[in-house]
Amino acid sequence: MKVQDVMSKNVRCCTPKDDLGAAARLLWNGDCGVLPVVSGEGRRVVGMLTDRDVCMAAWTQFRPLSDIPVEVAMASDVVSCRPEERLREVLARLRARHVRRLPVVDDAGQLLGVISLVDIARVAEETGAKELGVEVCATLASISAPPPDSR
Repeated sequence: MKVQDVMSKNVRCCTPKDDLGAAARLLWNGDCGVLPVVSGEGRRVVGMLTDRDVCMAAWTQFRPLSDIPVEVAMASDVVSCRPEERLREVLARLRARHVRRLPVVDDAGQLLGVISLVDIARVAEETGAKELGVEVCATLASISAPPPDSR
């Protein structure tokens, strides 16, 4: 199965210049934990912003969210995937980068959607793909493991 068969296509996003208050509203209203950060008319992905990023920025900046631009809190080292990639390739990338979601982009880096570990878990359950389900569990365990120096 491929990313394009599983990904969410109508995703909310923000820009680097938006404020974290607006981004937090998008996260809340969309019941999602991540927003791709896009630039330009082509919606080229330049970052990812999680609900945790918003919380940590609020705590460290000591300013209202409406005064903090998204670019201050977003992760700019973005790893992405393509719609034609296989789900197992995506799981390997999620494990390697310790993330739960990836933006799906075209050849120009423009946003097409988002794929999450939960999306892959759902399709594994719905299709009875036990090997994929085992790999989803291994990926979640790997992502959730504490760093080696914190044990």
